[in-house]
Amino acid sequence: MMIMISLLLLASLLPHLTFTARVNVGIVNGTEAKPHSRPYMVSLQKYKKHICGGFLISDEFVLTAAHCWKGYPEILTVVVGAHDFRKSEDSYRVEVKSYISHPHYTFCSLQNDIMLLRLHEKVKLNNNVTWISLPKECEDVKMNTLCSVAGWGRLWMKGPSTDRLMEANTTTIKNKVCKCKWGSDFQASQMICAHGDGGSCIGDSGGPLVCGNTAVGVTSFVDIKGCNSPERPNVYTKISAYLPWIHQIIRNIK
Repeated sequence: MMIMISLLLLASLLPHLTFTARVNVGIVNGTEAKPHSRPYMVSLQKYKKHICGGFLISDEFVLTAAHCWKGYPEILTVVVGAHDFRKSEDSYRVEVKSYISHPHYTFCSLQNDIMLLRLHEKVKLNNNVTWISLPKECEDVKMNTLCSVAGWGRLWMKGPSTDRLMEANTTTIKNKVCKCKWGSDFQASQMICAHGDGGSCIGDSGGPLVCGNTAVGVTSFVDIKGCNSPERPNVYTKISAYLPWIHQIIRNIK
């Protein structure tokens, strides 16, 4: 049986770790992003602690992974405009008005791992806060495309997280190769897998896989043996497969 787990579920299985010093790390083998170079990035927080990433797709909606929310009565807030959590002057917190998981997602499942968050108020757009474009319907990213990921997650499975946004390049892999490595857990119609020198880890769930200037995937799950494993590349929910659902939700609310 394939060994895999969503990045948020994995975090709950690890022993609680404390660190006396902050380290400049986050994404596996990543580098610190230029402050506010990814103004679409948001931090999903519970009790004011980062648990997942996400990204703005409009001034009112955030796209993230469905496994980042366990259901009511759990309450999440969204921090926009952040880079370094220790410096809050450029960021602010917004309450979530509605949690809209994909109707075919079930908790602990790997499929349909996508969720829309409707914010309680529209964000104020500026140089530090704006949304990212989505792909067109049925538009698949080509394999062997150089893309990138970003987040405030851990450096390795049991490592510390970072206060500063980190990023790394990663390359999309052929569906046939992903299927061979993941077996039936990989569904090419709704997933993308990618691997590079750096990649997503615990706490990066829900963040975007960005190719060019477009968010093509949502960070979903990794091999339980290690983040960014070449044996079982990181897997992202394919956004293009869910565009009809996304557009329908936004239209109905508007």
